[in-house]
Amino acid sequence: MKKITFEPIKSNQQMTPITAFRKFPSNFWYANAMELFERWAWYGFYMLFALYLTGSTDEGGLGFSQTQKGLMMGIGTAILYFLPIITGAIADRIGYRKTLFIAYTIYTVAFLLMPIFHSYAMVFVFYLFLAIGAALFKPIISATIAKTTDKESSSIGFGIFYMMVNIGAFIGPFVTSFFRKYSWDYVFYASAAVIAFNFVLLILFFKEPGKEKGTQLNLSLAGELQRLFRNILEALLDWRFVLFLLIIAGFWTMYFQLFLSLPVFIEQWGDTHAVYNLIHSVSPWLAAKLGTPEGTIPAELMVNIDAGFIILFQILVSSVAMRFQPLKVMTTGILIASIGMGLCFSTQNGLLLILFLLLFSFGEMSSSPKITEYIGRIAPPGKTAMYMGYSFIPVAIGVFFAGIISGNVYQAMSDKISLAKQEMAAHNFQLPVIGGEFSQNDYLYAAARKLGMNNETFTRLLWDKYDPSSIWMVITGIGIAAMIALFLYDRLVRK
Repeated sequence: MKKITFEPIKSNQQMTPITAFRKFPSNFWYANAMELFERWAWYGFYMLFALYLTGSTDEGGLGFSQTQKGLMMGIGTAILYFLPIITGAIADRIGYRKTLFIAYTIYTVAFLLMPIFHSYAMVFVFYLFLAIGAALFKPIISATIAKTTDKESSSIGFGIFYMMVNIGAFIGPFVTSFFRKYSWDYVFYASAAVIAFNFVLLILFFKEPGKEKGTQLNLSLAGELQRLFRNILEALLDWRFVLFLLIIAGFWTMYFQLFLSLPVFIEQWGDTHAVYNLIHSVSPWLAAKLGTPEGTIPAELMVNIDAGFIILFQILVSSVAMRFQPLKVMTTGILIASIGMGLCFSTQNGLLLILFLLLFSFGEMSSSPKITEYIGRIAPPGKTAMYMGYSFIPVAIGVFFAGIISGNVYQAMSDKISLAKQEMAAHNFQLPVIGGEFSQNDYLYAAARKLGMNNETFTRLLWDKYDPSSIWMVITGIGIAAMIALFLYDRLVRK
């Protein structure tokens, strides 16, 4: 989850939270409510999507390879983050209410239809369709927040907005993880129901925001898009800016392993019995609700702890970070996040994983908000707004390459099925090809029996012999390389 922090604007009168709350119009609160439910629906699905794509078919998953998963999630999510360049212009032209209605319709239809199809091509198509809906939604709510706040209330207003983002993202996976116990279909239906609730808020309450003073829409939509792409080309001709975007893309490549790779890694290799037992010692009822019949905690809930840490500590971290220069905070945060993420892939122990996720979250909370701020600082005079408008481009680039790391690289180094096949080939054992009624779980069970082992012993053999945790070096290396490049950029190129 990305948190963007805006620098407080000085004014003659001190704005307190209570006076700001009274000053915000109703549209501000309706927009925040829609953001909360949209993030609830999105992350309720997205946190589990990698597990669904690669899960064993006898448990309701689709049984795709890690490479197929990485390609789909990398390309689809990259499109989601790039399209707001265009969809923002479309929303300004046709109106926010119409655009939101189209976005919610696409969202709902995609969530309802996606579980019906099981072929790779059709699932890919509907994920791209879903990404278009998310891209239509993405620029509107933040723009509404900007239009319903002023210089005095913007800092508090955007603080409330990003709190809603994190609360929605935290709640979503807990709800859909509960439904996953019964059927994967219910995961999609739950997200569809949550996003559909936004139709009520949109139709009954949300008002079309007024145009900013001085805004003139003299161009046609085609002309507006032509102007937009000219601005993009102008920004991309600034090689210093392009270099900065590519460096920051390295951070996002590391960051998105949180969603694309870590849930799968925990599902395949993690041991969360100790976490379940700890929760059970405090509340047996809560352990039963969160855990599985086998006495473990689902992978998606383990990863979702990151969102919980952000809700608890973001204000504290931001308060400390504002005392230092953005570059120092950013480079330190990227270093901490990279180490934390790498350590998450180095262990099977669920309790240690929580500790490493805490470390990662502190790095994320330090670095992510400062990226946008730094873009504003390096922009040429008179071009700050345009440059900051393209701050999501490195996110799109980063998640594309994150798909490659979570796909081809993960499959070669860490995928349990791939390593099991290597072990069978080393012993010249022939097993049926995975497909049809012979699932991934069937393959692992048969491979373990070939060696006279149970599933737990076979997993330990693969872990000790093939060291799937070694992928931590790749992930941490990408993050640290981005940190070093950013430091050198500021020292050599920027100055």
